[in-house]
Amino acid sequence: MPLPVITIAQMREWEKATWATGQTEAEVIRRVGTSVAQCALRLTGARDLVLILAGKGHNGEDARCARTALAERRVEVLDVADPEADLRRLDQLFSLRPALVIDGLFGIGINRQLSPQWLTFIERVNGARAKILAVDVPSGLDADTGQPHGAALRATVTLTVGAPKIGLIQEPAWPFVGRLEVANDIGLVPCPFNGEVQWTSPEDLNGFPPPRPVGTHKGSYGHVSIIAGSLGYHGAAVLAARAAQRAQPGLITLYTVEQAYPAVASQLQAVMVSPWRPETDVHGASAVLAGPGLAADDVPEPLKAFVRELWLSSPLPVIADASALDWLPPRAVAGGALRVITPHPGEAARLLGTTPQRVQANRLEALRVLSGRFGNAWVVLKGHQTIVGRSRGEIYVNPSGNPHLAQGGSGDVLAGFIAGLLAQPALRGEPLLAIRYAVWQHGATADSLQRTRQNWVVEDLVQNLGNPHGPTCTPSA
Repeated sequence: MPLPVITIAQMREWEKATWATGQTEAEVIRRVGTSVAQCALRLTGARDLVLILAGKGHNGEDARCARTALAERRVEVLDVADPEADLRRLDQLFSLRPALVIDGLFGIGINRQLSPQWLTFIERVNGARAKILAVDVPSGLDADTGQPHGAALRATVTLTVGAPKIGLIQEPAWPFVGRLEVANDIGLVPCPFNGEVQWTSPEDLNGFPPPRPVGTHKGSYGHVSIIAGSLGYHGAAVLAARAAQRAQPGLITLYTVEQAYPAVASQLQAVMVSPWRPETDVHGASAVLAGPGLAADDVPEPLKAFVRELWLSSPLPVIADASALDWLPPRAVAGGALRVITPHPGEAARLLGTTPQRVQANRLEALRVLSGRFGNAWVVLKGHQTIVGRSRGEIYVNPSGNPHLAQGGSGDVLAGFIAGLLAQPALRGEPLLAIRYAVWQHGATADSLQRTRQNWVVEDLVQNLGNPHGPTCTPSA
């Protein structure tokens, strides 16, 4: 099940409920320490030096407990009681060039500004530029607000305990949190809380898509129509089509503007490619994607009107991406038909008449307002920790992905993959699950590529999309 994103007070109540069952704090600390060690092993190599910074509280105990499971690493532990007195020893340990620092200085209980001595200590750790694994929360960061108490450690990975804390998904917290992971198998009772914000776990997607019955054919898996590509932007259409193929719908037809047709058609084989014309009829399809690469100034007005009419009146699922977002009328659609928009923060800001900074400052509210403005459409608000939801109901935070997705064409790949899934009748009945799956796979593929080839390109992303066996790279990349 998805994990709720919770507050500090809820975490405290969850712990109390656990202790009431007879579970001991010592056992939970042992399990947390094991999880921290497992994460540290992934972040380091054999015989690397790991430096554990342990404070006085439970976070310090969690960090110390990780040592017993790090036998394959060299480990130094600095128990920090007085940051000023311990600064010299810290410098000595950093002279040994640790591959990883495990941060167990402060937990979620910190609720005051740090002293000047602690500010100096934290600045010294950050200045060493070592990888940092934060236990539960980066030391100095408020887990409810996402704001530092004067300063906070800048973690490479934050392994939060039990469930994500609400402050850790706020934009101000991102430079300190780094990659957010969750240690949830630590001996706590099932979380007694629910809420509007949920954290997607890979286990939520087990069994999706379901196995295909043996007696089916291409007509069983839908037909995607894609309206994409213009002069100078034909690559977006090709990427969207290839990503749709990775979802394995039965058929794909790509309509592009006349000027881009030769460049697009020459790069696709199984995808049917036609020039878009005013008489084009997409209603034989089972889903329509519009927008990737329709950025040229000479995109014809009739095509824009065609997309607007599809959005308003088609009974088919319609996914709007990129330039098509600016053509959508802000009102309800006929019959509550399935609609999806996939803006990045800049596009969301244009649609809302605000700035990207304001969108990022309250991404959850931006998603709610966007969905309401466009007929309760599903919104995929892209970026770090992409969120998926509508004007009402739960919003899901996606944990997969990394900054190397910030390449031209990445969004076209995601839009095409979403369309390829929603075109399939067996998957369209659970649109939220299909969209979450697409978003997670998109990010997880980037993560897998990053582990094996740091200079991967978007063509590699689309080639490996949804591949459970690990990445391969295009020979030309």
